[in-house]
Amino acid sequence: MRAVITVIGRDMVGILARVSTECANANANVIEVTQSVLQEFFAMVMLIDISSLNMELEQLKINLQEKCPDMTIHVMHENIFNSMHRI
Repeated sequence: MRAVITVIGRDMVGILARVSTECANANANVIEVTQSVLQEFFAMVMLIDISSLNMELEQLKINLQEKCPDMTIHVMHENIFNSMHRI
């Protein structure tokens, strides 16, 4: 099982570190990351393996928002993501 995390906001030091640390705390393995900085804006999409998650996905989202309060963060199960983007 996998999930997609998106993070958008003003660029600052440590965003990737904070998000990946929270994933590690939840026992979610980071599979793939893509990130961009467009002038002062930061955007990241992260694919994580949640097969061994030690908390609910919603709790991981809450933890991420607490660690990065100035960012917009979405955490979505792969099945929901795929359903939303199916033609």
